[in-house]
Amino acid sequence: MITISVAYHSGYGHTAALADAAGQGIETHPQAVAHQIDVSQMDETAWQTLHRSDAIMFGSPTYMGAVSGPFKAFMDESSRIWSERGWQNKLAAGFTVSSSQAGDKFATLSQLATFAAQHGMIWVSLGLLPGNNSSAGSVEDINRIGGSLGAMAQANNDQGGDLAPPASDRMTTGLLGARLAELTAQFKAGSNIVWIDAPARTPANAAPADA
Repeated sequence: MITISVAYHSGYGHTAALADAAGQGIETHPQAVAHQIDVSQMDETAWQTLHRSDAIMFGSPTYMGAVSGPFKAFMDESSRIWSERGWQNKLAAGFTVSSSQAGDKFATLSQLATFAAQHGMIWVSLGLLPGNNSSAGSVEDINRIGGSLGAMAQANNDQGGDLAPPASDRMTTGLLGARLAELTAQFKAGSNIVWIDAPARTPANAAPADA
């Protein structure tokens, strides 16, 4: 089995909706179990869950071109783990949401990716082609915002998390969760391989040892 945590903060319910979608996507993998962790309510149990996780998916709303204040506080609190390399070589991915179509969401994903890199983690990109970029496209397309670094979503500021972000953005985040789970399973399986050195072979044109 593999364990993946979705560590997120949600101010108005929109990021929480994406965290739910991420967890559902993760658990489409038959070996994966997802844990959702609200980083504004961290306790020792939550920190230990992150420690035991094979991968972590980070999620934050984009406020003023950056992660939210509570998510930044969580990042700062992780400095002890950073110094001990506690998350070294775990896989990571991220998602964000804002009320505007652009909303400077790339800045937030860059911040999340940099945070993961500081911890020595391995960042997993979205891995999807952009949608809604032609006359045949629509807001129902997967990856309609056109992100690559992570999943980007848009939520109308007069709708709650029960309605926004729309289904296409939730599906996009779910697909990132599924991708993270698949790659984590492959990565973990590879790390468990025991390599046995093959016996040394003498080249065919080598001279006899007693020559």
